[in-house]
Formats: sequence, structure tokens, C-alpha cells
Amino acid sequence: MLSHKPFLTPRHAALSSIYDEKNELIDEIIIIYFKAPNSYTTEDVVEFQCHGGIVVANMILEAVLNKGARLANPGEFTKRAFLGGRIDLSKAEAIGKLIEVKSVGAAKLLSRHLKGELQRFVEKAREDLLEIMAFIEVTIDYAEEDLPKDIEERSAEKLKLLIISLERILENSKQREGLIDGFKIAIVGKTNVGKSSLLNRLLQYERAITSDVEGTTRDTIEEEIKIGTHIVKFVDTAGIREAGNEIEKIGIERSLDAIEAADIVIGVFDNSREVNGEDENILQLLKNAKADKKILHVVNKCDLQNRFDVALLENPIKISCELDIRPLSDALNRYLNTLDINEEIMLSSARQIAAVSQTLENLKTAQDLLNDGALELFSFHLNEAISAISRITRTYERDEVLEAMFSKFCLGK
Repeated sequence: MLSHKPFLTPRHAALSSIYDEKNELIDEIIIIYFKAPNSYTTEDVVEFQCHGGIVVANMILEAVLNKGARLANPGEFTKRAFLGGRIDLSKAEAIGKLIEVKSVGAAKLLSRHLKGELQRFVEKAREDLLEIMAFIEVTIDYAEEDLPKDIEERSAEKLKLLIISLERILENSKQREGLIDGFKIAIVGKTNVGKSSLLNRLLQYERAITSDVEGTTRDTIEEEIKIGTHIVKFVDTAGIREAGNEIEKIGIERSLDAIEAADIVIGVFDNSREVNGEDENILQLLKNAKADKKILHVVNKCDLQNRFDVALLENPIKISCELDIRPLSDALNRYLNTLDINEEIMLSSARQIAAVSQTLENLKTAQDLLNDGALELFSFHLNEAISAISRITRTYERDEVLEAMFSKFCLGK
């Protein structure tokens, strides 16, 4: 396979030729040997670097497989790195997300996770919770000992500060979920206000069919586009009105689902037509949207005579799909940029968000129990909280509480 067996010095490049089973030259390659544990997986790793191109790389891969190697399973290298103790779960998730990242801001966030920012926060939270647990269990198990009088007060204060910190991180993470997977933007409005024309202008090609006939769009249309440093997904929806037939009814139901799933909702109104009941329904729909959604009110067809009561809209953005939509794209870019500017810790996956949500639920229950003096139930919920937050980085071992207890107090004299 190789022209010779080069002497491989760890982390040094060696030049060699590589041949196939017929002893025909495939390429000249660079071989680098990473000796365990100083490799990505913490195991012995040999890396082949060949000239560019898919064909050559595939020929080398086939030659290696013929010698008994196998293809790695999806995520196997990172899994081995985790099992080898090189990375924790938060770093493993950051690596996986970094491959699919949809914005520069998200890439910067995930690089912070790779450097251990989230890991350090979780470890500090665990330490605080373990200390509280130690305080309370000492109070329960060693009530006869000469213990500090303010144990419960100190525990309550620590718990309060941690709950505030976790609530802030959870809210911040939910608002910025789209940084990782890409923001979803729903375009909604009554029929024939120019929703499909707006999508076409944003994409700069005729993706959606446009017509003066009402109800042309019967289903949602989804397309990705780059705005500033973000890749976002626009969803053009069917016009929302009283459905004329079953097909249109299904399209309108999907429009409502798109609003529910969107991070940003653009409500489009027609400058050339007077407000009617359908516009009022759209305004009410936007008003009822979840508080964590960004709502933009857009007035289209501003190149035509004004008949729409713009005073009904909050901070209206005036555009014309025929002439200029830059006011809208600029507004979107400004808003997306505000989501990048944040130094707070942020969770990068639904799994992490669920773990913190469960942690908070148990901490708030524990807080009430501590106030009522129900220390044993308090200890149970605190233990559940430690288990929940530990899932972000590593599993929680009950023995850690014992270590914290006996490191903080001199007991059993």
C-alpha cells in the first residue's frame, strides 16, 4: 500500500507514496501520526493528507478499506473523544452544531462552548448546589452537632441567586434559538397584499407564483436566504381569510402553524386598499402571537395612492415590491445583529434548554420547601436539580454530596 514504511514521529509529517491493490500509484501523501492520548479521540490516530479532489480521496479510502479498515459511524470520532474524557457533552454538542451553524454569531457562541465556557458555568452551578445540599443534609443528619446558626439563611440566599442566573440564561437562550439552527420568518397577511411578490424580491428570483387573482398561494413556500451574517428561512403563507373551499382551508391552517413556529413574523398590509375585517383579523393574530416572537408591520404598495390607515400599525415599515424593499431587509438585518451582541452564557440545543428548565422547576419547588422548613423534601428536589443540570456536561454521582459534606464540616468528633 505504501512505498515504504516511514518512521513516524508523533506530530511530525512524513512523505510517502500510496498504491492500490494492483500496486498502481494513487498519490504522494503526507502522513501524520498522533500518539494516544494526544489526539482528537485520545487514541492512536494516523492521518493521510492527499492532493485535492474527490476521486483521489475515494481511491485512497478504498485502498485503506481493502486492508481491513472500516468507515466511521456518524459522530464516532467525537463520541470516542467524549468517552476518552477529552471533551464533555457540552463541547460534543458544540462540535456537532458548528457543522450546521447558520450565522457568524452562532459560530462565535459555539467556539466559546468549545473553550469550556458553558462547562465552567455548569460546574460552578453544580458546586453551589452541592454545597447547599451539604449544608442541609448536615442539618438533617447532625442536628445535635454545634453547627453554624445561619445555614438555612445562607442556603436560601445561594439558591435565590442561582435561580435568577438560570432564569436569565434560559430566557436569553429561548430568544436566540434561531442563532444556531437559523431563524424562521413567516410572511403573513390577507390575500393579494403582495406576500409572494415580497418573497420573490427577497430571493431575487421568481420562486412564488404571483397573480391578481386572490388565493393564488394555497400552501406554505419555504426558502433560505442570507441577510447580513445570518442564514434565515422565509415562509410565504397562504392569505388568511374565510376559506372558500377545503384546499384553501388547509392552506390557511398551515399559515397559522407557520406563525406559531416562526421566530419573526412579518405582517403585510396593502397601502392601496382601505382597512377591512380581514386586516383587523391579521392585526389581532399578530397581537396574540407569543411574546418571544419579533413582529414587524409592513405596508406594501407604497408606490400607489394611500388608502390604508397606517396609524393602526406599530412602527410600520413602508416598502414597494415594485420599487424598493430595502427598508424591510435593513430592519431585519438590524434586529438580527442585536441578537449577536450578547456576552451572556447561552444554551445551544433543545436538550440543554430542557435540562435547565427541569433544573429551575426543581429549584423553585425546593425554594418553597426550604421556606416551609421541609428539609427532607427540599433535599430530594435539590438532588433532582443537580441531576438535571449535570446532563448538560456529565453524569451526577451521589457520592459528590458526601465529599462536599465532609470537606466543609468537621463532624463525628
